[in-house]
Amino acid sequence: MPAKKSESQKPGLEVQIDPDLRYEQAVKELEKLISDMESGKFSLEETLLAYQRGAALLKHCQGVLAQVEQQVRVFEAE
Repeated sequence: MPAKKSESQKPGLEVQIDPDLRYEQAVKELEKLISDMESGKFSLEETLLAYQRGAALLKHCQGVLAQVEQQVRVFEAE
């Protein structure tokens, strides 16, 4: 379940993801958020916060994958 709304986390503000968050952990959290959202457990506001967190997690995962792809290209070029 996403954190309760606080002054620092309001709908419309970008969610910050720890840059050291491992890919596997991010995917696991994203899968749980999706499952919880689909189950209808959340209020409308909680769903919006979960969506924002999920979007940030997805962006993080895409960035990690892009870095790995770049590393593979470097290895292949050697």
